[in-house]
Amino acid sequence: MKDTEFVVDLKNISKSFGGVKALTGVNFRLLPGEVHALLGGNGAGKSTVLKVLNGVHQPDSGSISIAGRVMHNLTPETARESGIAMIFQELSLIPSLSVAQNVFLTRENKSNFGLIDDTTAEKKSQELFNMLDVDVNPKSLVSELGAGQRQLTEIVKAISQNAKVLVLDEPSTALSVSDVERLFVFLRKLKKQGVAIVYVSHRMDEIARIADRATIFRDGRNVITAPIDQLPIDTMIEYIVGKRSLGLSDIKRDSVKLGKALLTLKNVSGRYKPNNISLSLHQGEVIGLAGLLGSGRSSLAKVIAGVDPIVEGEVFVNSNNIKLRNSSDAITAGIALVPESRATQGMIASHSLASNITLPILEELSTNGIVNNAKVRKISQEKIRELNIKTASQDHAVSTLSGGNQQKVVISKWLVTNPDILILDEPTAGIDIGSKSEIIELIRDLAREGKAILMISSELTELLAACDRIAVMNDGEIFNIHDRKDLDDPTLSDDPENQLQDAEQKLQLLIQDALTIKS
Repeated sequence: MKDTEFVVDLKNISKSFGGVKALTGVNFRLLPGEVHALLGGNGAGKSTVLKVLNGVHQPDSGSISIAGRVMHNLTPETARESGIAMIFQELSLIPSLSVAQNVFLTRENKSNFGLIDDTTAEKKSQELFNMLDVDVNPKSLVSELGAGQRQLTEIVKAISQNAKVLVLDEPSTALSVSDVERLFVFLRKLKKQGVAIVYVSHRMDEIARIADRATIFRDGRNVITAPIDQLPIDTMIEYIVGKRSLGLSDIKRDSVKLGKALLTLKNVSGRYKPNNISLSLHQGEVIGLAGLLGSGRSSLAKVIAGVDPIVEGEVFVNSNNIKLRNSSDAITAGIALVPESRATQGMIASHSLASNITLPILEELSTNGIVNNAKVRKISQEKIRELNIKTASQDHAVSTLSGGNQQKVVISKWLVTNPDILILDEPTAGIDIGSKSEIIELIRDLAREGKAILMISSELTELLAACDRIAVMNDGEIFNIHDRKDLDDPTLSDDPENQLQDAEQKLQLLIQDALTIKS
């Protein structure tokens, strides 16, 4: 096949951030009129490749060709002018504007008097929706649309710019089954018009139905590019997981000696998610929540922590029925949440370690509104020592620490409240493998001390290393709960890396099964 036949041709792309290789010699080629799936685990390099294609990141080496033209110093603007349209998980639509106004935002039609011509925009938008047989009223406010209609509106907005390449990042996360079917019909029509589509998703049943080819990345490298009919789901998972040492396979999980149930949920539902959750978490136990983006894991954590309201069901802590009206109620009941984003939700980066660690208990450390700095320093120094936080001084700003040490500060901040129940939402996100191992070891230590821990992670190896049981979630529901030991295969070799790899593949399949059952 000639190079000029590819609408996108990335050759030998490498990219590093702060000395860490994100991409190494990556190749990615896209044909006109195909749906090309881009697959890989978290940190595999998918997002970096897409940002290179969109001109957000400049590669350290390699070449980028679009429609046969070599692009030097590609920017988001030149990418857009070349026909690249990217639709991310967080849609860019403005809810208070109409569909037509969103479709032509920054490219408004003007009247002879220089005024914005909404009537023409509505007419042109309607033509695009009719062409693709999509039922969306251009006059409707975006705020009035369902999730599927918003997704389709975002795509029409891209098509209105004469996009030759459409990149969809997890497009079905917020869509119902019928919306997904509508999206697929839409994409097939775009294919017939010669539009090339990059489809990024963890939902492999969808990939098998919509994609023509797939490229799988692992650890910033190409693993395989092949027609989709040569990649059944179990084969895709095998390529995604691969054989790799993550430094987590040697973490020991002691035989669990469960104490009493510290947290019991009975038919708990939130405003949108979770839905009808029943679960018991015992003293000394770590339960992991596995599932894809939008499965309801973080929503469940926020409901338990009093951040989001409970609309139905009951919560029991130490057998006592408690009312969680806000986060203060949860803290009083002995529940602490380490949130998903440490930068925006977990710490004040410009403040010292000492002030961050003691922030939740400042009232206890104060007399008549005056903080006892001696107590602050004593407590923060104890936590720095206990969690092995690497810093020259507790007076240094948290922003000066590495990601792993910042995360330890955030965990310390909630441990000072002495919670019985600790909820950890993505506790190892964005930190190096050495720090990940330390965090996992800390979680196991806290369980040995009698804490009950609920852990959310998109990294399945971390759940497998840390947890005693793993609950698989989808669409706000728990589909099944598995004992960690049941995912080990006694017939395999004693090599812990092989055991971890095999367990991860099984867990991946269980997550995919939950998606299939729901649909």
